[in-house]
Amino acid sequence: MREDMVLRGRAHVFGDDVNTDYIISGKYKFKTLDMDELACHCMEDIDPAFASRVQAGDFIVAGNNFGCGSSREQAPLVIKHAGVGAVLARSFARIFFRNAVNKGLPVVECDTSGIQAGDELEVDLAGGKVVNITRGTEMDIVPLPAVMMDILSEGGLTEYLKNHGGFEL
Repeated sequence: MREDMVLRGRAHVFGDDVNTDYIISGKYKFKTLDMDELACHCMEDIDPAFASRVQAGDFIVAGNNFGCGSSREQAPLVIKHAGVGAVLARSFARIFFRNAVNKGLPVVECDTSGIQAGDELEVDLAGGKVVNITRGTEMDIVPLPAVMMDILSEGGLTEYLKNHGGFEL
C-alpha cells in the first residue's frame, strides 16, 4: 500500500448536480488568477461558511454529476487550494473528472449515500476503499487506471511530465 495514497479527513456533504459555478462563482473567476484568493469563495453559493470550516485534508462528498457545467480548470484548482484532500461522489462530469486528475486533485467514485456531514473518513486510493471511521462502514471505490494514479502521486499532469518527460506507451 502506498502511504501517499491514503487520505484522512472530515466529510462536507453536498447533493447532486453541483456545477462548476457553485464550486467557484462566475463573479470571481475573472477578477483574479490567485487561486488562494479564489479558494476563500469555494462552494459559497451552496454553503457560505464552507471555506472557513474546511480543514486541510477534508473531503467534499457529493451525489451524482459533480462538476457539471463549464470546463474551466479553476473549479478543481479552487477545491485543491481550499485544502480539500479529495472529492468523493457517485458520479462526476467527465471534463471535471479529467481536469481534477490533471491538476492533482483526487476524485473518488463510490456510493456516498452512507456518508454524513462531519464523518471522519479514510480514503485508500491505491487499496480501492473508503472507510467511514465514524460509522464503522467500508465501501469500495471505482479504481483509477494506473496512469491516473501516477499523475495524482506526482501532484498533477504538469509535474508528471516534468518528472518523466512523457508517457510510455
